[in-house]
Amino acid sequence: MRPSRTASAQWLKRAFDVERHVPSSDIPAFLCPAIARPTASRSGSSPRLFNLHARSPRIQTSRLHTAPTTADIAPEPTVLRHASRDLPVVCSGCGALTQISEPEQAGYFNLERKAVQAYLGLYKEEKRVRKEDLVVQDVLKNLDLAKLGHVAETLKSLAGATTSPATSESVASESANTPLCDRCHNLVHHHTGVPIYHPTIDSIRETIEESPYKYNHVYHVIDAADFPMSLIPRINDLLDLMPLRSMNRRSKTAEFTRGHKTEVSFVITRSDLLAPRKEQVDSLMPYLTETLRSALGRKGRNIRLGNVWCVSAKRNWWTKDLKEEVWKNRGASWMVGKVNVGKSQLFEAIYPKGRMEWKPKKHEIGVEVFATDKDAKFKKPNASDPLAVDDESLLPPPQEETQFPAMPVVSALPGTTASPIRVPFGNGRGELIDLPGLNRSDLEAHVKEEHRSSLVMKSRIVPEQQVIKPGQSLLIGGFIRITPATPGLIFLAYSFTPLEAHMTSTEKAIAVQGQTEEAPNVENISVPGTGELIKKAGSFELCHDVTKIRAGPITRREAVGISVDRLPYRVVGIDILIEGCGWVEIVAQVRTRDLFRQAPPEKPKRLEPEDAEIKSGRLESLDLLSDADKQEVEAPKPTQDTQGTRGTADRLDSLDLLSDDTAAEQAQEEPAEPAGPLWPVVDVFSPNGKFIAARRPLNGWMLNKPKKTTKSRPRPSMKGAKKREKGTRRQMTSTYEE
Repeated sequence: MRPSRTASAQWLKRAFDVERHVPSSDIPAFLCPAIARPTASRSGSSPRLFNLHARSPRIQTSRLHTAPTTADIAPEPTVLRHASRDLPVVCSGCGALTQISEPEQAGYFNLERKAVQAYLGLYKEEKRVRKEDLVVQDVLKNLDLAKLGHVAETLKSLAGATTSPATSESVASESANTPLCDRCHNLVHHHTGVPIYHPTIDSIRETIEESPYKYNHVYHVIDAADFPMSLIPRINDLLDLMPLRSMNRRSKTAEFTRGHKTEVSFVITRSDLLAPRKEQVDSLMPYLTETLRSALGRKGRNIRLGNVWCVSAKRNWWTKDLKEEVWKNRGASWMVGKVNVGKSQLFEAIYPKGRMEWKPKKHEIGVEVFATDKDAKFKKPNASDPLAVDDESLLPPPQEETQFPAMPVVSALPGTTASPIRVPFGNGRGELIDLPGLNRSDLEAHVKEEHRSSLVMKSRIVPEQQVIKPGQSLLIGGFIRITPATPGLIFLAYSFTPLEAHMTSTEKAIAVQGQTEEAPNVENISVPGTGELIKKAGSFELCHDVTKIRAGPITRREAVGISVDRLPYRVVGIDILIEGCGWVEIVAQVRTRDLFRQAPPEKPKRLEPEDAEIKSGRLESLDLLSDADKQEVEAPKPTQDTQGTRGTADRLDSLDLLSDDTAAEQAQEEPAEPAGPLWPVVDVFSPNGKFIAARRPLNGWMLNKPKKTTKSRPRPSMKGAKKREKGTRRQMTSTYEE
């Protein structure tokens, strides 16, 4: 049973000690809006917020989604009293509610900014008059323009251009675009900013549950750079969505729950990072679907996964089709995903622009998109008051619908979106809502501030082939190390990350990663002290056979056509994923006889007398053995196999309580089962042993090979040959005439 919202608010108040130490503006509204409700004013209380729209009858919500009391409203600034319009209710860039009291928080508008004053109609600029303009003006005044004929019209226009002053109305009309808050302004123009709190999956679920529409569609955005590490496991259960359609032909396509129908689709964005051409990315769809199926776990085996999109907002790959689906679904479309997966950029690409004049056709049956009053937790938008919001709602008010509204800010800063951004479309047909991103990883906390922007892959990478010989290691960014664990084998590595890859000896790589030695050619971008946190992230086997893809024409049917099973070697590979950065493709060529040979049996570990006494004491404490059996266990050496001891061994084996000596003797009597392939292994070391995963190889090197530049001999000129041919023809003509 889930706790009520009031209970959650009380618990969070005690946890954060809100009433005494933490200002209400420091706590994001999407965590729990009941936390920051205004309390009685007392000494030591949090600073009051100025409600910009308290005097406006159409808006009765503050930055914290509650109507403040008179004691909590600061006096209105004098500047706003002379303004011709109000500031926007929310910032169109990050979705934060407008406020002018906390400069460090999202949604703050500096009233002294030129763009803000121009939007309010307070910007007055007197046009500067140059000395040259004054000289020209004096000459034109003393000149008789009537005698100049048609030239007089040109001089009159020139005189008007020099003498007409600029009015404040003209300047305000030119700069009437909705301004961004100071935080979004710094992100766009100066690339600086502070990330906001990352919401939890529970707060996202509660926000979606308060949708005023009965048709809802959740688009789970997944990044292609580290696919599928940005996947939210069990997203259907965590968000109370409809279960994914199974492979049973009688499974339901859709159903309503408490008056709402909420479906989910998976959108793999930034697909241009995988291959240079759209056709190549389309050919990867079976691979992406199977990789996503395995990442979903046990439930992914029996689902259809016909709701997977692979798009690129940068190159407009499949974004037009996704835009039409958003228009067709109507209702609310929610963008859910982790930070820096490309939600805001995809938002702009799939938003249906310029469709306010849409009206249903006469023969088309009208469908009510809003939930009934009985099922809706959030009141419907009012036609006369579309920006009105309930005080208890987790959703901020929507933006005013226009043909081409302002889009969310796109930035590499994790946590750019501070609050849900609601942009309606189609004259009430639906909304596209961008939600704040969930926490992805803390890898940037281990990287220096000047290098944090390089963690995000912004364009497709054409890597260099790195040859890892025995005794060498590959450093990624100076703080992630990949070391082969299989001796006497050569590995090939391809780094599809924006971080610098460097090959060096293993001893030197350990010293650089541990920050105990500085190398002139290797730069460690991690913060000081990260070397002490380096741990082993895991040992990864190159357990995927890529021989058919890597062998070339020897296995092609139209060429040599040799079967892979007949080759004396195999090419195996794996992709090492670095969360939020990219992946490193590793391959190795091994002999077939070495790959499938049987591993030597490990020698059983004999128990010391003290360990034998401890194990026998455990068996006696379990009271699972008879007195005769206890004597058998306590004996230092097992007796010969008899009918009684064999029966005891069977009983102990069924309970998994046999000693190591008895198990070793039984293993020697029974024939050993054939062992699996001896796959090559690589060890990966990272801060705290985190941020690393593995997947089936994408074979990105085969799709992103650099173009070969062959310097061939230039073709010889045919000018001399043509001259000789022409001379021969003349000679033959003259001979024939003679």
